[in-house]
Amino acid sequence: MHLLVIDDDPTTADLLKAILQTMNVVADIDQVTSGSEGIQKVQEQQPDVVILDLVMPEMDGWKVCQEIRSFSNVPILILSALDQPGHVAAALDAGADDYLIKPVSASILVAHLHTLLRRTLKANTQPLAMTPPPLRP
Repeated sequence: MHLLVIDDDPTTADLLKAILQTMNVVADIDQVTSGSEGIQKVQEQQPDVVILDLVMPEMDGWKVCQEIRSFSNVPILILSALDQPGHVAAALDAGADDYLIKPVSASILVAHLHTLLRRTLKANTQPLAMTPPPLRP
């Protein structure tokens, strides 16, 4: 699993690595500390999941989410300390797939990541709709 963490706090990726290792989840984690860097990394690397904070300088997470959605369907998990219903709704409306409030337990985080990956895998492996051959008279 390749995760991209977009968070202005550089310790977030280290904490995620520790959590995932504790849960025996193999993950390659990259972190950027600004929204513009995050958008660029999504374009370059096409990660399996983006973990995005909302409160960042320069470009907030809502704007980053909208920008990523304009070119990618990568699953976006918001991981934020903001816990008001309006913030959650705005993030989901901006294109996020899921929202967790910090601090979050390791098992809940892993379960949500697995759900996003399962949904993505299922969507990518759906059989293509085939047009039946034309009927012959």
